[in-house]
Amino acid sequence: MNLLKDNIPKLVRKLALPAMVGTLFQTLYNIVDTFFAGKISPEALSALSKSFPIYFIIVATSIGVTVAGTALIGNSIGEKDKNKTLNYFTHIIFYGILVSIIITYLGLSYAEKVFYLMGSTDEVVFLGLEYTNVIYLGSVLFILVVALNSFLHAEGDTKTYRNILVLSFFLNIILNPILIFGFFFIPAMGVKGIAIATIIAQSTSLIIILIKVLKNNRVREINKNYLIPKFIFFKNIFFQSMPITVSICGYALAAAIIFTYVGQSGEYAAAGYGAGTRIEQVVLLPILGINTAIISIISQNYGAKNFNRIKETYITAIKYAF
Repeated sequence: MNLLKDNIPKLVRKLALPAMVGTLFQTLYNIVDTFFAGKISPEALSALSKSFPIYFIIVATSIGVTVAGTALIGNSIGEKDKNKTLNYFTHIIFYGILVSIIITYLGLSYAEKVFYLMGSTDEVVFLGLEYTNVIYLGSVLFILVVALNSFLHAEGDTKTYRNILVLSFFLNIILNPILIFGFFFIPAMGVKGIAIATIIAQSTSLIIILIKVLKNNRVREINKNYLIPKFIFFKNIFFQSMPITVSICGYALAAAIIFTYVGQSGEYAAAGYGAGTRIEQVVLLPILGINTAIISIISQNYGAKNFNRIKETYITAIKYAF
């Protein structure tokens, strides 16, 4: 697949369809978590639902890292600048580790306050923290997976991440009941089991995507010079990632405000609303797939100064979106 020469509509389809399938399984993954939380108790389902705005900070950061990495690495590939390509690759990993440390600290420090601000009962706060504390301690896994994946996306590979998301979904189906309700020597862990299942799935994803990336010919050319932190690359990644991260955090804030009002009708109402939002995410699948496709195509063509192909990509994406 050549993002600089191949037919644009075909490229959009080839890149968007795997991304859509991957996002579908990611959404189904969340629905499975919701299903099993409901099997524990209404309070557990409410806790998982109310953890969504808190957990979404990790999602927002991950999307910011993905977009920044894909855009900047793709642009460098289009310019045929090996030095910039490899520097952005190593720095997106450094950046991911740094921001994961920051959001882990913020999550562990302020999650309890956010749960109470949403009008949660003590039991729901306790259950919610069982989930979010584990998730935040493993946030570096989430962000490293997408940081590595941004390199693959920049090259036009959306299938690897799709395969990882499909695998994670099936792992989650197997692990959730075992860790939630116990099995032989494994104790029942309740809501914490849902979080641990997610961390195991993310760890598996990280190993798989790391193996895939390390086999890449470009990555094999990395030497110690690319491991020296350089401010200019951090600055560019920061300014590329922050706008989308902040905008998605705004969505998380809106969700928290909604839960605050919904929670006034009781934890059952919050649980029901939370379950509904998981299903609602399916509507966004086509747009998210197209978005992934055009970032990869445009970033390389912008670096190569193929502005007519960029215009055609935009027009094609708008047509498919409608």
